[in-house]
Amino acid sequence: MTRAAKKTSEKPGKPEKPAKKAATGKKAAPAKKAAPARTSKTSRTSAGTSAGKSAASGSAAVKKAVPPKKVAVAPEKATAAVGKASSVRTVAPKSRKNESHTALVRRARRIDRELAEVYPYAHPELDFENPFQLLVATVLSAQTTDLRVNQTTPALFAKYPTPEDLAAADPEEVEGILRPTGFFRAKTRSVMGLSRALAEEFGGEVPGRLEDLVKLPGVGRKTAFVVLGNAFGRPGITVDTHFQRLVRRWQWTEETEPDKIEAAVGALFPKSEWTMLSHHVIFHGRRICHARKPACGACPIAPLCPAYGEGETDPEKAKKLLKYEKGGFPGQRLKPPQSYLDAGGRPAPPLAAG
Repeated sequence: MTRAAKKTSEKPGKPEKPAKKAATGKKAAPAKKAAPARTSKTSRTSAGTSAGKSAASGSAAVKKAVPPKKVAVAPEKATAAVGKASSVRTVAPKSRKNESHTALVRRARRIDRELAEVYPYAHPELDFENPFQLLVATVLSAQTTDLRVNQTTPALFAKYPTPEDLAAADPEEVEGILRPTGFFRAKTRSVMGLSRALAEEFGGEVPGRLEDLVKLPGVGRKTAFVVLGNAFGRPGITVDTHFQRLVRRWQWTEETEPDKIEAAVGALFPKSEWTMLSHHVIFHGRRICHARKPACGACPIAPLCPAYGEGETDPEKAKKLLKYEKGGFPGQRLKPPQSYLDAGGRPAPPLAAG
């Protein structure tokens, strides 16, 4: 082989050097770039770990957000609370059983002050001119209205003005006069019996002591306190049906026996206020706080009454339940509650007496 041919045969081998460089040279950089991809496995691992931690913390937060085991109990407690709240009135709470004695005294006296403003003219609604007439009229008022008694007693006292006269009367004539009051036979025995006792034991005069009055036929503590408070000016609490109903609605006491109610309520007020307290409560019971359907929407003491809502709460409907004397509001000093007033601030038209 000639030297020229030899050079020619060697020339094609030269381009192989760049190929070597391509295998081992600078073009290996892309392979180096793949290295971060391999290291990204580590970063992915760390990222996965952090993500796992965040997911775990998130699940822990979710677990914390949902109270374990209490979820099933909470609705029952909530329902009970709502049920209890539903019985609570907008104006006043339904129950004040946890009320302290001091708070009870303050609330009771505030109620009496409010009623005194509404009924400044409160008085015994039986007509009488002396203690004897008041005693007889009070005995006759059992199981009937004061209005009926006031319609009956004028004829009785005109014919029998003194205890001696009534004690010596013909029972049948007395029964005929007392017939409209109901239970006229029993009432005849009572009024004639107490008249006889007054004539024989007290010289025809009504005694001014509780222990003497309760010994008379047909006379109990209620009747005795009516006579003592209004004929002799001696304080007493008259526990009639209206009084019993209202003081229990107001949760002044839970007692049911008149003597115990008298003692419980008497402990809330000064003795000097007992007589007028009785009048205020009885007036309110006859006019607004009725037994079957109290006029709650027209009641001036609604914010203080735990029983608010037992009756009609709509002011317009409640106003129709009010009972006034004939001729409108009795007394010149009456300050009617807001529900009694019409749009112009004047007293609403009077209702028929009931």
